[in-house]
Amino acid sequence: MPPPGTEPSPGAWAPLRRPVFRTIWLAAFVANVGTWMQTVAGQWLLIEHHSTSLLISLVQSASSVPVLLLVIPAGVVADFLDRRRLLLVVQGVQTVLAGLLALLTAAGQTTPGVLLLFTFLLGCGAAAQLPAYQAMVSDLLPRAELGQGAALSSLGVNLARAVGPAIAGLLLAHLGVAWLFALNAVSFALFGIALLAAPAAGRTAASAVRAVSWASLEAGARYVRHAPAVRRILLRLVLFAVPANVLWALLAPLAEGRLGLGATGYGILLGAAGAGAVGGAILLPALRGRLSASRQLTLAGLVYGAGLLALAVTRDPAVAVAVLVPVGVAWIAVIAGLNATTQAFLPDWVRARALAVYQMVLFGVFAGSAAAWGAVATWAGIGRTFAVAGVLLLVTAVAGTRLPLRRTDLGDRTAIPDGVLPEATLAGRPDDPMEIVVRYQVPDERRDAFLDALHDLRTSRLRTGATHWALLSDATEPGLLIEQYRVASRADYLDQGEHRQTPFDHQVRERAEALADAVSTQRLLVLALPAPGSGLTGAAGRGRSSDRGRPSPA
Repeated sequence: MPPPGTEPSPGAWAPLRRPVFRTIWLAAFVANVGTWMQTVAGQWLLIEHHSTSLLISLVQSASSVPVLLLVIPAGVVADFLDRRRLLLVVQGVQTVLAGLLALLTAAGQTTPGVLLLFTFLLGCGAAAQLPAYQAMVSDLLPRAELGQGAALSSLGVNLARAVGPAIAGLLLAHLGVAWLFALNAVSFALFGIALLAAPAAGRTAASAVRAVSWASLEAGARYVRHAPAVRRILLRLVLFAVPANVLWALLAPLAEGRLGLGATGYGILLGAAGAGAVGGAILLPALRGRLSASRQLTLAGLVYGAGLLALAVTRDPAVAVAVLVPVGVAWIAVIAGLNATTQAFLPDWVRARALAVYQMVLFGVFAGSAAAWGAVATWAGIGRTFAVAGVLLLVTAVAGTRLPLRRTDLGDRTAIPDGVLPEATLAGRPDDPMEIVVRYQVPDERRDAFLDALHDLRTSRLRTGATHWALLSDATEPGLLIEQYRVASRADYLDQGEHRQTPFDHQVRERAEALADAVSTQRLLVLALPAPGSGLTGAAGRGRSSDRGRPSPA
């Protein structure tokens, strides 16, 4: 029984009991399966053209590079625009592109260059929709189920990444490449139809256009830069994905060249990995209860690395099939697990933008490593390439034990208004940078503890919008410490106070204030006279102070 006054935690599958979420989740899964069917079909088309390993691997690079280039601005738009409307437009464009590629292929007009061009264009669509779809969870579910919804959203995307190639491989021999491209077009259309059931957010295109500024682009990157938990997740993601991606980049030439398989055999290999991924998805909730996230990552890396080594030495298709099942389990455990952890950790105000940074890193790794492994295979051969990747993954898995994931269970991520001055009372122009000054009177015996607390407060300020932070000591008054930080504009100051402070940020600030005898907060300075090269953005302005304890010396 839960303690009195608390609600029981929703089950891992609870969001799927909600019809709208379930419909959109299933449709998004089908659309993502279609995308991976397209990738596999494209790679096999190049196999039929007797292309090199490098050219085959470039299919994955062509689909990943647009995400690397466009996902950050797409994340900004997704934080301000009606996400349903954005996704509907993207599905319409992708349906047309995929349908046109299917027609060209059926007519025998799809050359390697044409294929890579259409793959790149469809990748642009994926870049536009990724942050919007993953952040859309908060529009569809009550807050109590957001963590489970984020996990299921991540699971659907990454499960499709595993089973989509498997389905494509099994259908390839029976339907042919053109039909797989056509099925991809149908999957986009189905997702668009399902989105009609989602609620509109009421945001306008004009508000999104105004929001896409350098400052809003920078906010997501700044949040990630000053969130140690997210940085560690990204590091572990890169350490795993660089060597692991050799499988998805080069499994087609491994099947055709080393194992002597045709389209049907290739489909069976992909099906084995997909079956492992499905099993891994079912096991994930139980694994989270038994293993820490860091140990889960290490175990998955060891299993995947051993699987790559086995594929490097075997020429027996049956052995390859057996090896790919646990490899599929390990893949989904890492990719879906890290994505779900990131989504659940991020606060609402920056979720889409920070997820865009996550996706940029992930797809940047996919694009770069796919091309790199293709080049290595052209020079050294498929077997040696898999062996090198397997050894590298084993090394990074062991090294990762020295880089455990940081805590992400920081409680409610909902913003709590901080009580800022009304905009009408603020001097200066809306775009003027603002300097915020806070004075603390700290006794000597609590100075060290206070400095430790201010270190965490610094991270909180920078994470939620500050572009500069400093702590100064008054040379004429012992015990007086002055915190000074800068925000880019009046809008950033208001947004930081009203929409960006989570309960955790409040706790960090309150812990620092509790160590001071007096606090005079938020004296606001705006630019009065340009001063090139100076450390301050302004020297005059309008202030607000609030004292706690005895009167502040300021």
